[in-house]
Amino acid sequence: MSDVELVLRSTRVITPEGTRAASVAVAGGTITAVLPYGAPVPGAARLTDLGDDILLPGLVDTHVHVNDPGRSEWEGFWTATRAAAAGGVTTLVDMPLNSLPPTTTTGHLRTKRQAAAGRTHVDVGFWGGALPGNVEDLRPLHEAGVLGFKAFLSPSGVDEFPHLGQDQLARTLAETAAFDGLLIVHAEDPGRLDAAPRPGGPKYADFLASRPPQAESTAIARLLAQAKRLDARVHILHLSSGDALPLIAQAKSDGVRVTVETCPHYLTLTAEEVPDGASEFKCCPPIREAANRGPLWQALADGVIDCVVTDHSPSTADLKTADFATAWGGISGLQLSLPAVWTEARERGHGLEDVVRWMSTRTAGLAGLDDRKGAIAPGRDADFAVLAPDDTFTVDPAGLQHRNRVTAYAGRTLHGVVKSTWLRGRRIMADGEFTAPQGRLLTRAS
Repeated sequence: MSDVELVLRSTRVITPEGTRAASVAVAGGTITAVLPYGAPVPGAARLTDLGDDILLPGLVDTHVHVNDPGRSEWEGFWTATRAAAAGGVTTLVDMPLNSLPPTTTTGHLRTKRQAAAGRTHVDVGFWGGALPGNVEDLRPLHEAGVLGFKAFLSPSGVDEFPHLGQDQLARTLAETAAFDGLLIVHAEDPGRLDAAPRPGGPKYADFLASRPPQAESTAIARLLAQAKRLDARVHILHLSSGDALPLIAQAKSDGVRVTVETCPHYLTLTAEEVPDGASEFKCCPPIREAANRGPLWQALADGVIDCVVTDHSPSTADLKTADFATAWGGISGLQLSLPAVWTEARERGHGLEDVVRWMSTRTAGLAGLDDRKGAIAPGRDADFAVLAPDDTFTVDPAGLQHRNRVTAYAGRTLHGVVKSTWLRGRRIMADGEFTAPQGRLLTRAS
């Protein structure tokens, strides 16, 4: 213990064994021990006593669209990672699209990393992209350290990132299976979408009808069948519909290597409350009816859904028009994900240990970072969020760190105030004040 530099003490520390009063010892940016609450502090270490505020592992958000470079007026590494730090997120994984160029070759990955270097307040990893014409690029990207590959089964919304047809999906899965890579998939079926009513105008009900639950269920069924046939690892992104849950549960029972995420907006917002013209609520797949939320929460409790991530996908305010057909589809929620989920979770009888499992432990595992992230345990990075769980605040967009302060959570009162955020034993945010960027760029091997 002679090398311990820092001890964080709290009456409530969330560890893999449960919540308990403890002192967490840190040396060289790594957790070295989780000690009894009253353990002596080594002479050279500094003590930070957090009182009754809860010490939890920093969140790991594996679904963030930073859009940098190329569309950095939508978001950027500096602003996205400040928003992450403000919300207790200490690691995020950047999606390969909406930036220009998309992260679909090793050259494009270098461009992405150059754009991020020195500008990240938290640690950042990268997904690669799987397109119809880049199967030969997947293994080199894997070897260059991307954490997996993103694919769409329906149009992505940007021309430079086309979706995969079923034959292309099969070729991509065969390739990723060959090196045990992970394919993460936006699963909506284009045929079902084409057959649905066309959206148009300000009515949210019309937009909702244009993205029916059957589009998710059909695409997911086809994906699961391909993954089973090829013994490929797949992850279903942003599940919004409870209708697909029996398919997923059966596939997991059958040994298909599939994991699933949902998002705070599907768990906390409802179609019935979306005002007409309020396209800050637009995303694909859409926020569905209130009756859909219960099955999603139950699936989280049962382990059918593995984790919760934001799918933070901002744009400039002018693209959020009152016409749901033409408005950009994306929810900005990176800074608010922890309090949004915690507010609803506590009402449904879940504890913060559940939230940590869904938003830190399992997301770290999904990204292959669970040797260093996702838990307060010896050997892990000393990444923490300090939360006052019973304190409340009302969301004011002016207080957000996102580059464009448009959010579906505006005006909502949420439980859980993030008091401070720590990255490898250094406090990077406290009471809304930030240090200089100290984040690292992560690969599978670093």
